[in-house]
Amino acid sequence: MTYEVNGKTLEATENGYLANLDDWDKDVAQAIAAAEGLTLTQDHWDVIDYLRDAYVNHNGEQPNNRAILKAMQDKWPDRKVDNKTLFDLFPGNPSKQAGKIAGLPESMRKGGY
Repeated sequence: MTYEVNGKTLEATENGYLANLDDWDKDVAQAIAAAEGLTLTQDHWDVIDYLRDAYVNHNGEQPNNRAILKAMQDKWPDRKVDNKTLFDLFPGNPSKQAGKIAGLPESMRKGGY
């Protein structure tokens, strides 16, 4: 599988995850999101930025749905944040779909917890 972004062809796995973490930028995220049928809002970017920070700055950590939920509750204290909130943003499983859009490798763990 490949993505065409700004005249460049980017390699991806058969499940749509980028083959090279360094190929990622916000334009690539927009292209992957479009392929997933999503239009990114600031809430999407908050989750994506959190996942990228965890992976890049914390030794390859890939937070699960529960960790994302807790982080977003801290980030968005003025509103109710629950699993439904995350699944409304990323219906294909928040940790996996958001990770794909964030340009991270595919997580092989099972389930959301």
